[in-house]
Amino acid sequence: MSIARLSLRFLPFSDAASAGLPLGQLLRLSLFQVSVGMASVLLLGTLNRVMIVELSLAATLVAAMIALPVLIAPFRALLGFRSDTYRSAIGWKRIPYLWFGSLWQMGGLALMPFSLLVLGGDTVHDVPFAGEVLAALAFLMTGLGLHMTQTAGLALASDRACDETRPRVVALLYVMFLVGMGVSALILGWLLSDFTPLRLIRVVQGAALATLLLNVVALWQQEPARAMSAAERASPRPKFRDAWADFASGGDAGRLLAVVFLGTVAFNMQDVLLEPYGGEIMGLGVAATTWLSALWAAGALLGFGLAARWLGGGLDPFRMAARGILIGVTAFSAVVFAAPMGSHALFFVGAFAIGLGGGLFAVSTLTAAMTLPARGIAGRGLALGAWGAAQASAAGLSIALGGAIRDGVSHLALSGALGEVLNSPALGYTTVYHLEIALLFGTLVVLGPLVRLSFVTPVRPASPDGKIGLADFPT
Repeated sequence: MSIARLSLRFLPFSDAASAGLPLGQLLRLSLFQVSVGMASVLLLGTLNRVMIVELSLAATLVAAMIALPVLIAPFRALLGFRSDTYRSAIGWKRIPYLWFGSLWQMGGLALMPFSLLVLGGDTVHDVPFAGEVLAALAFLMTGLGLHMTQTAGLALASDRACDETRPRVVALLYVMFLVGMGVSALILGWLLSDFTPLRLIRVVQGAALATLLLNVVALWQQEPARAMSAAERASPRPKFRDAWADFASGGDAGRLLAVVFLGTVAFNMQDVLLEPYGGEIMGLGVAATTWLSALWAAGALLGFGLAARWLGGGLDPFRMAARGILIGVTAFSAVVFAAPMGSHALFFVGAFAIGLGGGLFAVSTLTAAMTLPARGIAGRGLALGAWGAAQASAAGLSIALGGAIRDGVSHLALSGALGEVLNSPALGYTTVYHLEIALLFGTLVVLGPLVRLSFVTPVRPASPDGKIGLADFPT
């Protein structure tokens, strides 16, 4: 008995296990989040720096490529809805989506390095736009697989967990996603410390193989087979558009989605620029800039812990969102001042604080979405799907905007059109960071009227043991 209590006290998330989902199977299932975190580091961190700095591609083109998989994310709500209602002869609902998502994710990563080398001009060919087409296909395949795998995996974990442990199960999966990002960033940075095109091919294709292995181990024997008759498979399924129309007719939901959209744009415009900024302006190598993703993940993990503490104490989620926004303002200010001060430490602190502020903002707006009253057939799952769609759409748009604004301002500055004082390669980057600060203040303005929700809609009370329950976290 004392050993069991000791294990429960010191083993993280040991209380997330249940009879239907033992701890061993839960930890094995969480491996799909590690593969998703690794793919996210490659797409949003390592590869965008390689394309801009080592392959000398325009930031606008790079931003457009990276935005492609993010723009697929609004279909996560539809993917989750389809896996809810999927019917097969053996009764599987989630495993088919997990399996084919893994194949798409692996295939995109396997194609990625070759398409980037063609795009960078390292091969001789007579096919117009071959590099652009191949790179777009690789990013689309990876993005589709990533979103399909994560959506089905989270749904499968929610299916197997009991009502009491479900929030902690999904919280564990979210933490594993951030841990996967942090560990992958360190490993990839070390492997690419001596960059060559051949090493890029080996590392990215190794990541593709690791993706398939991790996901196969994760999904193995996780969903029991249940025989389904032909009549059951042929019966009409619920329509997604009916549930969506019911949700869209709400009131405060629209303002909340506007806050999510605007705040996500403000936090994510730097995604395609932070590592190139470190390499081109701060003079950091590939390995050092790849560690920025690890710092961001560490900041987001700290934000998750602070959110658990503050929400457990009864803090209004909208007030917590404001805290995250103010931390973001401070973080972007630190990044801006790091270059003229020549301070690498200030730059790394700013990257860490961006993850912290963005994590607090995401968790708080998700919690607010979970407290929206459900009406008719529009339940909590659709509300969270709408939250994920707004966040993902804003992320894709902000990445493309960030690259385009950086290229446009840098071209004007270096051509002398803005005067001798502003003739600096850093101006394009800092313009984006200043715009993000302005957008964060705009988000505060839109957020203000929602604080009144705390007086009419009770915040979900903390659990008796003080643990946070972020059920069905979309990303």
